[in-house]
Amino acid sequence: MAKVTVHTSSTASEELLIATGLEKRFGTTYAVRGIDLRVRAGEVLGFLGPNGAGKSTSMRMITGYLEPTAGAISLCGINLLTHPIEAKRTFGYLPEGAPAYPEMTVEEFLAFVAAARGYVGKEARDRVESVIDRVHLQGMRRKSFETLSKGYKRRTGLAQALMHDPRILILDEPTDGLDPNQKHEVRALITELGRDRAVVLSTHILEEVEAVCTRAIVINQGSVVFDGTPSEMESKAPAHVTKHRMDHVFRMMTTGEGITSNARGGKSGMGGKR
Repeated sequence: MAKVTVHTSSTASEELLIATGLEKRFGTTYAVRGIDLRVRAGEVLGFLGPNGAGKSTSMRMITGYLEPTAGAISLCGINLLTHPIEAKRTFGYLPEGAPAYPEMTVEEFLAFVAAARGYVGKEARDRVESVIDRVHLQGMRRKSFETLSKGYKRRTGLAQALMHDPRILILDEPTDGLDPNQKHEVRALITELGRDRAVVLSTHILEEVEAVCTRAIVINQGSVVFDGTPSEMESKAPAHVTKHRMDHVFRMMTTGEGITSNARGGKSGMGGKR
């Protein structure tokens, strides 16, 4: 097998995550239809869509948990389909539900993740301490995972995703279950991490997109219907809508409710090349 170089640094203009022509078919049913996705270093991308739109399927393909029917995926310049192990070293992933061994303490689980990532001795201990501090888990370190609140389970999941200081972060509902203060802290951390990384953030909370995302993609029925900045998305709301404008636009894009010729996104509207 040819040697693969993993890039450990990036410029703000470098595309770290590239997916082209991504499709997934289950039998004769298409879950994803030809999605193109490019995320640069310094971007925090909000990945939006109603239930059943293909959002989770897309994220599972991008992270290598599901093989696409068609398309190509490159992570930090490494082909995920031909060099899966090397490509998976480039990203940190917070899946839905933040799975972990329930009987392990937070500290034990993070030490296990550090070992799985290949860290040993002092370096492993330093990595664990660093992520515990970064997501404020000091008071929870000796509690078993099964006794944690949903919010602290999400924090522990975020900590393991940061263990190897990845260039790409893929986060599925990262603030799910957090109280308002915890949400503020995690959003601030995502903003900080997104300054020199590519971050893909799956969320149902449009307020979160406005708070932390530099760009948003909306998919519906397996296809991209909008690709642009949060402010561009909000601007598509009709003039008479003065409250919850992004919510209104999301409904227009995913249900057709109240849609006008000026309200469509996607490749024929706002998306374009990035």
